[in-house]
Amino acid sequence: MICTLGVEIPIHMNKINTSDRRQFLRRSTTLSVAMAGLPLLGCMAAGPQANKDSIYLVGPQDGFSPHVGSLLSMMTMMRHWIVEGVKDLSVEELDYQIDDNSNSIGAMLYHLVATERLYQINTFEGIPWGEWDEEINRKWQIPMGLGEEARKEIKGHDIEFYLKKLIEVREATIKGFSERDDDWLMESVSFFDNQPTNNYCKWFHVCEHESNHNGQIKFIKKRINL
Repeated sequence: MICTLGVEIPIHMNKINTSDRRQFLRRSTTLSVAMAGLPLLGCMAAGPQANKDSIYLVGPQDGFSPHVGSLLSMMTMMRHWIVEGVKDLSVEELDYQIDDNSNSIGAMLYHLVATERLYQINTFEGIPWGEWDEEINRKWQIPMGLGEEARKEIKGHDIEFYLKKLIEVREATIKGFSERDDDWLMESVSFFDNQPTNNYCKWFHVCEHESNHNGQIKFIKKRINL
């Protein structure tokens, strides 16, 4: 587990009409653009592309059940802030460490990818945390764990490397959310501190976890003197 999070979320399961609400989660072609090698600097959310006029309109989204869409809108806003803060960084800046025990910005971006992927496995595939197969463990244990191994292994990549991974994992989240409803979001199992934890809480944690690292990224950027 990454942290303890207890949240009581009001449940309102009635469907609402969102057709008149301005939509800021467009099913973008961002990933295909990235795969084609075109510049990624215009990507605002590394996944669903945010409309600059509605990035701060948190709420239900077309194509998703009400609570799922609202959650995704918050995740999109948070991802927009992350990408805006790193999109112009050089390889040297992405690899910069304040000291021998700190994590680089690049490593933290990879860590966000790993976190989101493991929560997909846990909530979409129903695999209990940490009980996935060895192949998944080998692929994600270093970026998930950060620390000394990550300091040795995660470096030398440009920003497109990290943005592409953020895009890919977020596209999978969007697809998974589109296939599920608010009943799924409210399903709970023992998780944080062995307390009943619903999927809403788990995915809210993915969002606020990203917010924590956004603060760390800002801290490091202020101390880079290259």
